[in-house]
Amino acid sequence: MDFLHAQIVAIQNRLSFVQDDPTIDWRSCVLKLSWGICLFEIFLLMRQYPLYSKTAPPAILAEHFTPEVFEKSQKYGKHKAKFSIFSGLYTQFIDTLQLASGMYHPWAWMTSGRLIGLAGFGPEYQISQSVVFVLLLTFFSTLPTLPVGLYQTFVLEEQHVLGAPLLSAFLYVFEWAGDRFVPWLMMLLLVFQLSMVILYPTIIQPLFNKLSPLPEGELRTRVEALASKLKFPLKHLYEIDGSKRSSHSNAYFFGLPWSKHIVIFDTLVKQSKPEEVEAVLAHELGHWYYLTHETSSRDPTAPLYHPRPLPGVPQRAPFLRSFGFPESVASRPPPIIAFSFIRYAIFCSLEYKLILGMAFQMLLTPLESVIGMALHAISRRFEYQADRFACDLPAILHVESAAEKEAMKDMGTRLGRALVRLHVDNLSTVWVDWLYSAYHHSHPTLTERLKALGEYGSEGLGKTDVKQE
Repeated sequence: MDFLHAQIVAIQNRLSFVQDDPTIDWRSCVLKLSWGICLFEIFLLMRQYPLYSKTAPPAILAEHFTPEVFEKSQKYGKHKAKFSIFSGLYTQFIDTLQLASGMYHPWAWMTSGRLIGLAGFGPEYQISQSVVFVLLLTFFSTLPTLPVGLYQTFVLEEQHVLGAPLLSAFLYVFEWAGDRFVPWLMMLLLVFQLSMVILYPTIIQPLFNKLSPLPEGELRTRVEALASKLKFPLKHLYEIDGSKRSSHSNAYFFGLPWSKHIVIFDTLVKQSKPEEVEAVLAHELGHWYYLTHETSSRDPTAPLYHPRPLPGVPQRAPFLRSFGFPESVASRPPPIIAFSFIRYAIFCSLEYKLILGMAFQMLLTPLESVIGMALHAISRRFEYQADRFACDLPAILHVESAAEKEAMKDMGTRLGRALVRLHVDNLSTVWVDWLYSAYHHSHPTLTERLKALGEYGSEGLGKTDVKQE
């Protein structure tokens, strides 16, 4: 820990010329960067939008889409694109007003102090004030965007599960550890993430969805046999009522290294044949086999959300004064403001991300975008790897029985059929701009995956040349 602390101090000292420069208008920098990202994302949407006017799917998918379904898919994509442009600009204007006024965040901090004062707590109760500060920011940031948020399906209640307790724990460790807080916070969040591996599927997720044992039948027999051949430590096999919230389909696994649980959405069971669901799970188990599941399933900007030193910049008075904080706060900032660290916690599947609050998060946004595209490229590589795993199962398992080889040889073809079926039923976009996809998508497009499956030897897939526009 001493070595890590020494490195952090060295970085801060090297950046001290930036930290103390009162001529830098941090608020203006944040506004320009945030608008730059907003306009770039709209530019990507404008590149994608003309593709929704195409009247026929790519040749490789032509036989899988009826004209009516394709037209419906295109209208759905066009509607989402229009809404994304509107909601992006609307949210950006709200954020700009809050930042440009120079009053919003300072007002929230001072108000939080007055509120805890009504309960008999003084300014020395910084953790309590910080929790109230975050709740105020969340509440008053949500109000203007509530009409936009209501358009989306069931997001708000899942965004704030356990956010305040984690925030309190972070601030307690921060104050207790002092300037050596980084390794202790890393340890806290490591313990938290390991705990969530157990708690989320067993306690939190059942609050929103029902997990039931997958009924006996062909699908269960196929999945258990596949897990056995791969020596996958399967303990439970569940079906989840995903249709309760969405028509989208999925399958995933979770658990400790020696005890895994597989969850299949009921929509996937209804939409696909047992042999196709087996192929989808062969892909998912390919991630486990190559030990890439944890990397490929993580949010592409997750590395930026892990606790680590934010070298000095937010600790300095000029930075905080530029956002309207009074000298009394800027000169001796509390942890929640000094590091602009935790705004709220979002938990999704087994993953979480800590949203960096206020201004410093916006300063990092351009860097996040670049790193996100790079990590998308890595994630796509893992997806291709898992697809190939499904195609090469007989060779990987060293299957010698002719009957078993025959049963597995079309695994890639079945996977391709399942992917097509899911895209058709979910009205997913089939024409995708390459730059839009590189920025937004962690998975290859359907046409790219089908072409790859064809190259891996799957019959009837990827034989048609598809030009990705």
